[in-house]
Amino acid sequence: MSLLKIDTLSLSIAETPVLRDVSLSVEPGEIVALTGESGSGKSMTALALMQLLPDRSQTSGMIELDGVSILDQSEAQMCSIRGKSIGMVFQEPMTALNPVKTIGDQVMETVLIHQEMAPAQAKTHARNLLNHVGLPEDRFPLSRYPHELSGGQRQRVVIAMAIALRPKLLIADEPTTALDVTTQAQILRLLKSLVQEFDMGLVMITHDLAVVAEMADRIVVMRQGEVVETGPTKHLLANMQHPYTRMLFDASRHQVDLPPVPPPEPLLEVRNVVRDYRLPRTRLFHHPGHHRAVDNVSFTLQRGERLGLVGESGCGKSTLTRAILGLEEVQGGEILLNGSPVYSGTKPDLSVRRKMQVVFQDPFGSFNPRHRVDRLITEPFHLLETKPTGSERSDRIAEMLTAVGLSPDDATKYIHQFSGGQRQRIAIARALIIRPELILFDEAVSALDVSVRAQILDLLADLCQAYDLTYLFISHDLSVVRSVTDRVLVMKGGQIVEQGETETVFSNPSHSYTKSLIAAAPVLPDPDSLRRSIEHV
Repeated sequence: MSLLKIDTLSLSIAETPVLRDVSLSVEPGEIVALTGESGSGKSMTALALMQLLPDRSQTSGMIELDGVSILDQSEAQMCSIRGKSIGMVFQEPMTALNPVKTIGDQVMETVLIHQEMAPAQAKTHARNLLNHVGLPEDRFPLSRYPHELSGGQRQRVVIAMAIALRPKLLIADEPTTALDVTTQAQILRLLKSLVQEFDMGLVMITHDLAVVAEMADRIVVMRQGEVVETGPTKHLLANMQHPYTRMLFDASRHQVDLPPVPPPEPLLEVRNVVRDYRLPRTRLFHHPGHHRAVDNVSFTLQRGERLGLVGESGCGKSTLTRAILGLEEVQGGEILLNGSPVYSGTKPDLSVRRKMQVVFQDPFGSFNPRHRVDRLITEPFHLLETKPTGSERSDRIAEMLTAVGLSPDDATKYIHQFSGGQRQRIAIARALIIRPELILFDEAVSALDVSVRAQILDLLADLCQAYDLTYLFISHDLSVVRSVTDRVLVMKGGQIVEQGETETVFSNPSHSYTKSLIAAAPVLPDPDSLRRSIEHV
């Protein structure tokens, strides 16, 4: 008998169909991946399984967990099932954890709610769980708070909470989306080892087909609330039958066509930049220490060049980016844009800084939801000495919205009326509207579906052709960096450990750290190779 069996599950919310006749099963010790674009029904299937549905939702069909009908359970009964029989690992660990409670208390909470256990015994159990997920006691005491941990470490705490009572089924909803490649590889190995050790079933929700190919025993492809294709991973990827599955696969391997790099002309020069952070005192009368986030970094970005910056979380990428934008004081070195210093003494020179714009990872979080698009994308106008008004302003708005693939009529809409990919197009329009000399893309596509990501990357290539863009592209997704950059910098421990032409660095890396990054990145297999291996077997 299957551990989990879902048969013809349909779900509607306020009479709007969300899921239609979804059927799938999970065996003990099996990893099943739910994949598809945003809005395909992946997360709603998991929420229906957990019975964490909004008001006015109606469900039909069957969900059985180890022979128990989930749809027949009361809320009180589901409270005993959640955490005990079904564990959940959420996409964003910082929002899944309570910022005012220690990690020890949060892991203990799951145990104390579901089992009669003395606090001292629960504390020991929590300590063992954190050790088990790679957070040893000497470095990660139970008294730590979530903000004191990195993203990967916080995700390990969430996993410890989810497996605290050895659940029969574990659901992981995009558990590695925001993580760098080495941390992602560690989390995936951890999940796989836990499934094997505890003989759990794992439902993994992700839009990353490379992760699916590496992790899953079976794949369930969803589109618009329906299952369009399912099967064992190797067989499905080798013989994709549905056009939607083939579209997802092609989008995952998408390569853009960048225009040629113009003749060298220095635009951004970073020379021996140093940035230190003061650490708290460890003893009363001792001097506070310092952490060097950026250590003697130098590089030059040519006008019209597309430069990538990669490295693990905490390597100094974000600090360096803020320093370039004039948002972080530097203790040494200099940063020049078109020959002019970004800093005047220790303060940024606003006449120089206004020539740079940035596109952030989360487009929704970077916009004020109360303002219309026309106001949002014209925010950079305040940097200009003379702001466009009247028809000139309207023409500039229409030009930018058209340039990023939207309609001029979208200027009167609000940001909540757009999809994630459309919001990122609006963010790019805002960055472009004053024609800056340099744009910094900070993880600008990491939160997007593979098909939407491919569209945004094609848009960048088109804009490079039309506007001679110069940009610094910061990302942990090596496949994206490889596609949209001419040259790449590899950063580790605050230093640039390797740099060169993108294809050369990726094809023939010289530094051991670069080799480890490339080795850790999941790779989408070639369908022809899979077919040959299946036929050989």
